[in-house]
Amino acid sequence: MKHVSKRIARLLAFTVLWVGSSLAAAEDVSVVVKIGGIPWFNAMEQGIRKAGGELGVQAGMIGPTEADAAQQVRAVEDLIARKSKVIAVVPNDAKALEPVFKRARDAGIKIITHESPEQKGADWNIELTTVAGFGERHMESLAKAMAGQGKYAVFVGSLTVPLHNAWADAAIAHQKKNFPKMQLVADRFGVAENLDESHRTAQDLMRAHPDLKGFLAFGSQGPIGAGRAVLEAGKTDKVAVVGPFSPGQGAKLVKAGAIREGFIWNPSLAGEVIVRVGKLLMDGQEPSNGMEIQGLGKVLVDKERRSILGQKLETINKESIDRLVGMGL
Repeated sequence: MKHVSKRIARLLAFTVLWVGSSLAAAEDVSVVVKIGGIPWFNAMEQGIRKAGGELGVQAGMIGPTEADAAQQVRAVEDLIARKSKVIAVVPNDAKALEPVFKRARDAGIKIITHESPEQKGADWNIELTTVAGFGERHMESLAKAMAGQGKYAVFVGSLTVPLHNAWADAAIAHQKKNFPKMQLVADRFGVAENLDESHRTAQDLMRAHPDLKGFLAFGSQGPIGAGRAVLEAGKTDKVAVVGPFSPGQGAKLVKAGAIREGFIWNPSLAGEVIVRVGKLLMDGQEPSNGMEIQGLGKVLVDKERRSILGQKLETINKESIDRLVGMGL
């Protein structure tokens, strides 16, 4: 009886911590995202379910109530026990997942990651843009908004998210090479998956640096939090915010000029691609260079790096925002 009570308590605790699909039964493709209940990953879940329905695959998504590496590890452990055939993860901490990925693969489960290049322990990592291209394109936009000079700050989802930091590295290197009159005020801040922390950090930075001219935020909540802080400070004409975000969540800020621009891939499409690649692996097939993935087109496949790379970005600004929101983004 005591054992049963502990099990019930564990299940209740798990339910409280997670947002998304039920884990009551094993799914063919189970996707663990950074955080549940935010627009970006809500859109991804739509794509996961769409592709699952089209392919006849049981596919679902779960996400922690906060961007926490330990909770993701716990979820993967649970999915191993439930014998999911493919586990896909959008990591909060790539290194923290390495041991549990090994246990999954030892159990015959295929592992896919998204937004985690050079991920150890994964069968494949999927990206819908190049690392350098994404970082440089955002820096070009910020530099244009800042007229190529002045102080700026960089937000990432966390200091342990490889892809966000790789984008930041590419952007900063591009700034140093091409826009020498711009100045990074401090090392990057790992707050961009948390709206409140992004908002508070942006406020603090504007107080500490009254002449700050820009925020570059990689992480879906970073531009939203920074944009709100800029709008509240009445500095929409003085401080530029650039970065990827959910158009539906940021539409009012874009129209108010508090967010200048951003570039994203469609998270719904990313969800579809994850399931389509998962089905390929379930069928015992291997991705090949130049293969066509529905919705994404032909992709580059690097077998040595275990990377599947597409290139499909949307520009988010005043001209495109209504169209993107109309697409359900």
